[in-house]
Amino acid sequence: MITAIATFRLPRRLTVDEARAIFQGTAPRYQSQPGLIRKYYVLSEDGMTAGGVYLWQSRQDADALYDDAWRAFVTEKYGAPPQVTYMDSPVVVDNTTQQIIVA
Repeated sequence: MITAIATFRLPRRLTVDEARAIFQGTAPRYQSQPGLIRKYYVLSEDGMTAGGVYLWQSRQDADALYDDAWRAFVTEKYGAPPQVTYMDSPVVVDNTTQQIIVA
């Protein structure tokens, strides 16, 4: 499994309520994304950095999303280009299902 952390610096501060409304508007586009296990939308405490933390089945699945069209969408939507960092996720603790998942 792969975790991808996408962040972008916002041109203006967002409140949690503003971010929630924006995130709810874009969330449906990720529901059917092949290989995506889970996505967390994130907003920094100062409201100036936002992004997502994605858990993927594979790097190939992640790369299929983070193409030029996705980068253009994020840049237009939030006013800043995203930075994506990839990390291997060899073990995941899922307390909602009481599982330890080993990749």
